Order: sequence, then C-alpha cells, then structure tokens
Amino acid sequence: MTPAVPLPAVSLPVTAGRKRSTAIWATFAAPGVGWLITFFVVSIYAVMAVAFGAIDPILKTARPKWNPLSWDWDAMSRTIDRVLHGDLGQVFVRTGAYIALALTGCILIGYPVAYFAARVVRRRRGLLMAALVLPFWISYLMRMLAWTNLLQPDGYVNKALRFLHLMDAPRNWLNGDSYTVVIGLVYGYVPFFILPLFASLERLDGRLIEAGRDLGASAFQTFRRVTLPLSVPGLMAASVITILPMAGDYYTNTYLTSGSPKTTMVGNQIEFFLQRSSQPQSGASLVLLLMGCLFVLMLYYLVVTIRMQRAAER
Repeated sequence: MTPAVPLPAVSLPVTAGRKRSTAIWATFAAPGVGWLITFFVVSIYAVMAVAFGAIDPILKTARPKWNPLSWDWDAMSRTIDRVLHGDLGQVFVRTGAYIALALTGCILIGYPVAYFAARVVRRRRGLLMAALVLPFWISYLMRMLAWTNLLQPDGYVNKALRFLHLMDAPRNWLNGDSYTVVIGLVYGYVPFFILPLFASLERLDGRLIEAGRDLGASAFQTFRRVTLPLSVPGLMAASVITILPMAGDYYTNTYLTSGSPKTTMVGNQIEFFLQRSSQPQSGASLVLLLMGCLFVLMLYYLVVTIRMQRAAER
C-alpha cells in the first residue's frame, strides 16, 4: 500500500492573520486599558497614603505620606483590632447580612423578570428592556428620596396596605428598621442584577432546552436540569455586579433610616470617618479592608468561572 503523503500546512497564513488582528485590536484597547489601570492604581495609592499617613495637628485633617518607607501602620492596626474585636466588627457583619438578604431579594425578583424578557417575550422585548434601563436615567439619590416619600406614614405604601386590609394603622417604615434598608437595597440595585442575567439567558442555546422537552422532561424539570445550570455563570456575574456597589452603599441607610446607628453599614462608617471626624486614617483603612474582602469575592468568582469554562471546553 502506498504510504499517505502528508498535505502541506495551510494554517500559517490564517495564524499570521489572526495574530495581526489581535495586535491591531490590542493597539486600539491599549489607551483605554492604560487609562483604567493608571487611575485605579493612583486612586488606590492615594487611599493608602492617607491610611498610613498622619493627621495635621492643627486642622485635624489627613496629611498623606507618599513615601512607603515612612508609612505609619498604627492606624491600620487599630482599625483591624476594632473590626476583629470591637464595634466595627458588628458593622461588617451587619453589612454582609444586608447584602445577602438584598441579593436574595434581587434573585427572587430579577431572575423571573430576566427569564421572561430573554426566553418568553419576543415582540415587545425592546419595550421591556427600555423599562428595565429607565431607572438608570435617574440618579440613585433621587430614587432614594422618592422611596422615602413612599414610605412616609401618609405615603402610598401605607395607603395601599391599608386599602388591601393588610394593616390596621399606618406604620412608620423610616424609624431605623433593618428590613427598610434591605428593601431599599433591593429596589436600588435590582436593575444591576437583571441586565447581565438577561444577556446570559438570551445567549442560551434553545436547542438544548428543546432537547430536554423532547426527551420527556416537563417544563419545570427542563428549567431545573437545563436552563438553571446553564445560567449559573450569568447568575454569578449578575451577583458580583450587584454586590460590589452594594458593599460601599451609604445613601440607602442615610435616607431611609435617617442614618440610624442600628442600621449603619461599612459605607456609612467610611463616610463618617473621612468627612465628619478627625480620624480620616480610619476611614481610609476601612476602604482598604473592604477592598480586601471584595477582592477575595472577585478571586473566587474568577476561579469558578475559569473552571466552568475549562469544563465546557472539554
């Protein structure tokens, strides 16, 4: 038998063209990437200069130290001790609990809406997406002020609940209750959750869902065994995008509970130390500690996402 003659390689031009295209797009992306990296590094370094700096003895304001060799770690040590053994630890725990409850509310509200917009609605999807994007046209501060008016004793929330005979007397929702803050967080950040999840659900391969139905699975079984596992990456991305701004939020507690100490979050403490106290070092230290916690969360998200991508490629 005549041995097979190897065919000449023809992938070199394709590979060269792909490398050239990658280089072109990398050149276009370089200014934006450089801009983001530069100002991220500069801002973080400025926070570190304040956290490890000094206090002006006369003005009682921050006096940053830009030389790392002269940084003072005492303020950071005191802040860490207050987080681990003092009052700030309760603030971190409370913030984590609020975020967990608010994220649960965003999932319960946002997942059905995103699924309905991505997999059910066809003709009026653009109108629904416009309604979802509409809250971004109004500042978060204005939306919280509007929510404050709704929750007043004579507001529409109490009027609606009394009309439905769900309560006998008006309730003061703004007296420093934790559930008011959680409701405000859900209201303010659920659009951040819906949009990335909608994009993930819209990209799902409909043939996989149809295959599940063809194999005899019910609608619920198809959702539980096919749609839900395939939407996990989008669900995680939406959760991260929601958690990141929620962790530093301080407007919600300030406007919905008048800054009640019972509902203070980490963002409130940072704002207090940096703007209304003579301890800006503590505020900058809290910023770095909060960033450390969020960095761990992001690292976990990246590791899980990479593992899922590798598993899908196999």
